[in-house]
Amino acid sequence: MSSSEVEVVGVESNENREQKNEQVSNHSSVLSGNNISRQKLRRHDSLDMESRTFPGSTHASKDPTTSVVMHLAFQSIGIVYGDIGTSPLYVYASTFTNGINNNDDILGVLSLIFYTITLITLVKYVFIVLQANDNGEGGTFALYSKICRYTKVGLLPNQQIEDAEVSNYQMDFPKSSNVKMASRLKSKLENSKFAKLFLLLTTMLGTSMVIGDGVLTPCISVLSAVGGIKEAYSSITEGQIVGISIAILICLFMIQRFGTDKVGYSFAPIVCVWFAFIGGIGVYNIIKYDPKVVKAINPKYIIDYFKRNKKDAWISLGGVVLAITGTEALFADVGHFTVRSIQLSMCCVTYPSLILAYTGQASFLRKHNDLVSDTFYKSIPGSLYWPMFVVAVATSIVASQAMISATFSIVKQSISLGCFPRVKVIHTSTKYEGQVYVPEINYILMIACIAVTAGFKTTIKIGNAYGIAVVFVMTLTSSFLVLIMILIWKTNIFLVISYVLIIGSIELLYLSSVLYKFDQGGYLPLAFAVVLMTIMYIWNNVYRRKYKYELKNKISPENFKEIANGANLIRMPGLALFYSELVQGIPPIFKHYVSNVPALHSNLVFLSIKSLPISKVPLEDRFLFRTVEHEELNVFRCVARYGYNDLRDNEHDPFENLLVKRLKAYIAEELYLKSHNKPEETISNDGWGNENDGVEKAIQKQVEAIEKASRSGIVHLIGESEVIAGKGAGLWKRILIDCAYTCMKNNLRQSDKVFDIPHERLVKVGMTYEL
Repeated sequence: MSSSEVEVVGVESNENREQKNEQVSNHSSVLSGNNISRQKLRRHDSLDMESRTFPGSTHASKDPTTSVVMHLAFQSIGIVYGDIGTSPLYVYASTFTNGINNNDDILGVLSLIFYTITLITLVKYVFIVLQANDNGEGGTFALYSKICRYTKVGLLPNQQIEDAEVSNYQMDFPKSSNVKMASRLKSKLENSKFAKLFLLLTTMLGTSMVIGDGVLTPCISVLSAVGGIKEAYSSITEGQIVGISIAILICLFMIQRFGTDKVGYSFAPIVCVWFAFIGGIGVYNIIKYDPKVVKAINPKYIIDYFKRNKKDAWISLGGVVLAITGTEALFADVGHFTVRSIQLSMCCVTYPSLILAYTGQASFLRKHNDLVSDTFYKSIPGSLYWPMFVVAVATSIVASQAMISATFSIVKQSISLGCFPRVKVIHTSTKYEGQVYVPEINYILMIACIAVTAGFKTTIKIGNAYGIAVVFVMTLTSSFLVLIMILIWKTNIFLVISYVLIIGSIELLYLSSVLYKFDQGGYLPLAFAVVLMTIMYIWNNVYRRKYKYELKNKISPENFKEIANGANLIRMPGLALFYSELVQGIPPIFKHYVSNVPALHSNLVFLSIKSLPISKVPLEDRFLFRTVEHEELNVFRCVARYGYNDLRDNEHDPFENLLVKRLKAYIAEELYLKSHNKPEETISNDGWGNENDGVEKAIQKQVEAIEKASRSGIVHLIGESEVIAGKGAGLWKRILIDCAYTCMKNNLRQSDKVFDIPHERLVKVGMTYEL
């Protein structure tokens, strides 16, 4: 179909389109035996049109019912709050590392904890940040993806206008007083290469820090819980506690391969019992020891605390901030639940239980200043010690499990956006798509956790490292949120300034405090981040260079016809899927293949598996097809679009079957549209009846040809391009491409293993790119 024809169809009226849909439905009987899924007749899938205007999304999600929200709220307690829920195990011990000098210092720290949880966890995350989700997904990559959707700041030149159709966004800005500021900022970001690279690197930094949390959370949670055994057995040594903790960690990582689905329903009851225990014990301690401790709600005690302790008070903030560890999980895990369900569970269960727990511990410490190093277990009534110990260990395992699972999900997102080397991602649940297992990452995390636990031995040192990871991610989230407020929400500038002054100032204060302990363990998450960012940047940089090389050297339609019609080229039965990174055009490796193997299947599909910066792509929008210009060659281009939480393949509807089904539907639509876009004088005198009969026969013939080709065999052709630095390349470029990237590529999985392609139907085509 020519460009002009596409344009005509693209602007046709809704009434005409509905008439055509009805006519297609009337003719579906001919194709019913082939089980073709009839899509709406939309011509929004042209892969070679660079600029088009499309209507808004038709995929806006519906609000869940109240019963569903309540159910999800209960489940979220087990998945989301394990980390922040176990913080009372070690916060006071990490804050008063040198003991309590003044009894009123306890009130100052309690006031700090109260306002930190209220402002950062409740106000910032629960009521503001959760609203910045990307089509229901949260986390650093989700914020970056949301910004990329509204502004052209992505570094990979594979964006298509059609992709906007599968998201819930409206690109037109409303007429308001804040549009000018948003427009100016948008223009500056889009025209600045530095800003684009900075945003990507910042996203990588935030992601690396969260992965660092995946290492530190199991260490500090399990070590804190197991340390409580000293209350029952005072003779136990530090080395034995570390050994028990390591054994639990090894078991925890060994069971990851089974997934969290089988034990997922046990998480919520365990954490609910934990919150009931710490909340109830908190009330008991408040009544028994010092009910007046509730006066810490007055922020005056914070001021007095800083006046008395000055620098020591500022340093102690590194311990206070541990009260909000795991808060980022509220946002990162929103995709598994809903915003309302997390808000409900936080406000009704988690927040009051934590406040009561910290208040009860403060009340206990007012009478027992000397027991601050073991506050949690010392404040438990004797009869509840063993039940509390068992629940504490179980909850620490749940907290660790949540962060490990979140790390797997983050790595999966990074891979799908071209920011992480290829590793095997295994979906462990047919019910929950977000539950994945990454073997390589699992064993790396296990080794790192064992090394950290054995090396640091105490929760105080691990807490120093943990604090930096937590506050860094929070600060980066706030930075992205400010951009979203200005660019997307068009928030009043005074509200933006208020957010920066209040929330931003608090986070920067905490960040300065945790950085002070850099040499006391704080260097660990930064070291993790540097290593991970280096890996991510090298992979992403060369990935983009390869893509641009293929885009620059792609085969034109004229050259393709010349190659395909070559005298020595043999056409054989079957359907070939030729994998390519390109979403526009034919890759240069195809010419290399034909020149060495002068045989081509009767039907050929150039397939690009593309990851969109959104969570999920609806099934009906998964494939975009386009007939390559010379129709007699039976060659098509296809873009298979996936969100970062979509399954690439599943047992119920294999990828090959789905692609063939959609290809047949596309061919039927294409022939029907062409026949009904003919000028009136070309229509038969017999009327539309004979014309439609002819169309149906043509459709039937083409569909049967595709079915015959697929029955003859589907072959997967994968281009395994090697990359080397081009002639005259500088030293940095040679190190980047020839050493770092090549080393990673050679030691990681190949494309066929990542895509689960059957080896008996796989052909690899090698070619060297000089970048």
